[in-house]
Amino acid sequence: MSMIRDINLAASGENKIEWVRRNCPLLRSLEEDFSQTKPFAGKRVALSVHLEAKTAYLCRVLAAGGAEMYVTGSNPLSTQDDVAAALARGGLNVFAWHGATEEEYNAHIRETLSHHANIIIDDGGDLVHMLHTELQDELPYVIGGCEETTTGIIRLTAMAREGKLRFPMVKVNNADCKHLFDNRYGTGQSVWDGINRTTNLIVAGKTVVVAGYGWCGKGVAMRAKGLGAQVIVTEVDPIKAIEAYMDGFSVMPMNEAAEKGDFFVTVTGCAGVITEKDFLKMKEGAILCNAGHFDVEVDMKWLREHAAEAREMRNNIMGYTLSNGRHVYVLAEGRLVNLAAGDGHPAEIMDMSFAIQALSAKYLVEHEGRLTDKLIDVPREVDLEVAHRKLKFLGIEIDHLTPEQEAYLNSSAV
Repeated sequence: MSMIRDINLAASGENKIEWVRRNCPLLRSLEEDFSQTKPFAGKRVALSVHLEAKTAYLCRVLAAGGAEMYVTGSNPLSTQDDVAAALARGGLNVFAWHGATEEEYNAHIRETLSHHANIIIDDGGDLVHMLHTELQDELPYVIGGCEETTTGIIRLTAMAREGKLRFPMVKVNNADCKHLFDNRYGTGQSVWDGINRTTNLIVAGKTVVVAGYGWCGKGVAMRAKGLGAQVIVTEVDPIKAIEAYMDGFSVMPMNEAAEKGDFFVTVTGCAGVITEKDFLKMKEGAILCNAGHFDVEVDMKWLREHAAEAREMRNNIMGYTLSNGRHVYVLAEGRLVNLAAGDGHPAEIMDMSFAIQALSAKYLVEHEGRLTDKLIDVPREVDLEVAHRKLKFLGIEIDHLTPEQEAYLNSSAV
């Protein structure tokens, strides 16, 4: 059973998935292992991740391990209909299409969760949220889940603190082999890929304002600098602000940066980062986009309600005429620019992130009924297994501690 746009698009989606497979040696190796060991035999997996080719290949890797897959997207604008069609034609249960309304998007999530899922793989927390609100009858079937992104972990942490989280969740985003590479190098490259292909404008010589200097913000700022931009960072965390300063970037509040920026990229995981007072200070033609999970960082509601005029300038660029006569341009409706206006992170980066996902899901199955904590770090052995596999495929060898060195490091004697 599936709810997709058009099954006839499957051939195009199949080509995309095959390209990803060729460039994801970690996932290929896990697919081979899982085909033999079947770690998910008899288990149902509900997955909500940006539904493009890399996610599709993760789904196939889990299916190779015996999982019965129920799949939806985590953002209406990042779903690729041809990829959804390819998964559906291959026998997976898919409920998603590009451009879904809020009602349709929620219906897709609801259908994905209505089949007694044992493992939850979430990106942003929408599956977990609906399970704990609308679909509590499905909770007894859940062994545990994995969360892909910072925003989702923020939501999970709040739920756990309030005693509301009913099953263990692995914080995949916090694994070293995820956030050090995916968040920094993946976001850094894919955000500028989305901006550049959408605007067809030069970055060199312009001023880029990056809101937030977490791992994703570091990557966006680093790539902007590499493209020749002057970079300003805005932050609320004093330690991250010092880090940005020592990395060579200007640091100031948004109300000052608003007057200076040509490009604005929000990547905070928080709401209300760029608002009315900032829009009205911006120079003519400022371009705004968001790389945080939800479309709440740029105040799109205010723009839509108060702009004197709004019109589409080109695909994925909406222009707004403000009361002062100036124009600002928003990419991809303020949604994730790297996915809503691009193809997301490079395949080799997601190879590592999704290997962490697959092995974390396997860990949950292997420890069914024995996990007492509701929020779980990715086991160190999983992080190290992914790193060792990655080095092997890169053709890189490293040193290993001798027994004497291990004894020295574990001894209190000097």
